[in-house]
Amino acid sequence: MKIRRILATAVAAAVTTPALLLSVTPAFADDKPASQTQEKPSIAELEKAAEAAQAVYDAAVLAEKAALAALKAFESDTHPLTEAVAAAKTAAALATTAKAEADQAVIDAQAAVDALPETATEEEKTAAATTLTDAESAAVTASDAKAAADAEVVAADEARDDARVAAARAIGEAQKATKKALADKNAADEALAKAKEEEAEEGEDCVPEAKLTTVVTGLPSTVVAGTKVNFKLRVTNGTDKTMDEVLPFVYVHATDQSGFNDIDDLVHLQWSSASSSKWETVDNEHYMDAISPLKAGAHADVKMRLTIDASAPAGNGVTFVAGDYFNDNGTCGGTPDLEGYEFLIAAAGTKPGKVPDAKPTTSNLTPQSGASATPVSGSLAATGSSGTSQLALASGAAMAIGAGAVFVVRRRKAGSHV
Repeated sequence: MKIRRILATAVAAAVTTPALLLSVTPAFADDKPASQTQEKPSIAELEKAAEAAQAVYDAAVLAEKAALAALKAFESDTHPLTEAVAAAKTAAALATTAKAEADQAVIDAQAAVDALPETATEEEKTAAATTLTDAESAAVTASDAKAAADAEVVAADEARDDARVAAARAIGEAQKATKKALADKNAADEALAKAKEEEAEEGEDCVPEAKLTTVVTGLPSTVVAGTKVNFKLRVTNGTDKTMDEVLPFVYVHATDQSGFNDIDDLVHLQWSSASSSKWETVDNEHYMDAISPLKAGAHADVKMRLTIDASAPAGNGVTFVAGDYFNDNGTCGGTPDLEGYEFLIAAAGTKPGKVPDAKPTTSNLTPQSGASATPVSGSLAATGSSGTSQLALASGAAMAIGAGAVFVVRRRKAGSHV
């Protein structure tokens, strides 16, 4: 596990909230103040959370299956709503037949009335008229019954369609619930696995090693936007023991002249081994490939290249360097402080002439009863009409990072460096 981490938010906070620097702890600190420590859940608590998440997921899977079955049931002729539609249609068909018969009875009764001879008696005329009246009344009743039966068919169809749409929507909701439950379950499982892994980790705490040094040479104190500059990083093992694996660490941070606007996206850092011409981009954790091994008293050089986009405004920059080591026996450590090499960024087209190399400023902090934090070494000259150092931001970020906001000690498994 790499023991040095860059927190971009620490830099941003250092820009706008200098008070942050008052509460950070030195690199390789063993403990944090109680107010800054968050209690981690226990393995038992995480196991309960994982079990609960599993139960929710299992229930969601069952609910989704039930929703799918409910929709599929509409394909069956025996579904209650389908049977209701069929019954309504049967009743409507009978009503249609009854109405047709009633209408025919009216036609027949009217024909009988029309067919009466002039010699028909009053009794015959009355009987025919009564038959026609009764037929007409029955036809009206049959027509009303047919209209009601047709309405029942429409209602039954709508009820079945509405239920089918609701069932389809229920599947969508059930699938969303299952997806969320699965994500929660995976997160709970991952948290439990990570906690168990950390609990099982063995090895000693990483320790500071002042004799592991990182030195930059050839980095100009002024870099013009739109140009590339090459410099060198030398990593030296000044101890009397071989370091099995050494990871060089390099991070560049830049702002405009106000010191409040980050322009890191316009500044790019690459590296190459001393024996190679291929340039590699420094990874997003600001590490380069390991030097394996670095013998006692030996050093290794890494070629560096800094590129500043032509669109970058005039401003300030700082390049931080450090190194971490890991041994096969589980021991680990690194340089106690970040060395910050400050430089000015000149606008594109500027001709600064010959400028001296950037000089290092150690970023270690010594907390003073929680009320202030002071750099152990390094100073900033106040420049510009505002009376504010042009490099104040860069140094503020250096202090924040070097003081433990970035350099975090981890317990590690033997052989696990990432």
